[in-house]
Amino acid sequence: MSTPAEFFTKKNEQIKASPGALAGVNATYQFNLTGDNGGEWVIKLGGDDSGVMDGTNDAADCVISMSDSDFMGIISGSLNPQMAFMTGKLRVKGDMGLALKLQTILS
Repeated sequence: MSTPAEFFTKKNEQIKASPGALAGVNATYQFNLTGDNGGEWVIKLGGDDSGVMDGTNDAADCVISMSDSDFMGIISGSLNPQMAFMTGKLRVKGDMGLALKLQTILS
């Protein structure tokens, strides 16, 4: 995968194929990515409508903001999410506990 859009498309397929894989996580995540390959995506977990959607959700439990290149760095493992947060590359609004589950969700 080389772009966030490719990642989110694949993640949607994974969620639809194995809805029980992320059992126990009942939350809506909003991703706001800047940059040439940026965009806005929502990952909804829990319930029959679990999956990934383009766009925004004003009722998201956790909002993640970062650049597209930093996001891909986290996905590839070359950027530590905690370091990204501590250095201001990753910004979180909302439920910090849900943000801590991101590593599991994005893998």
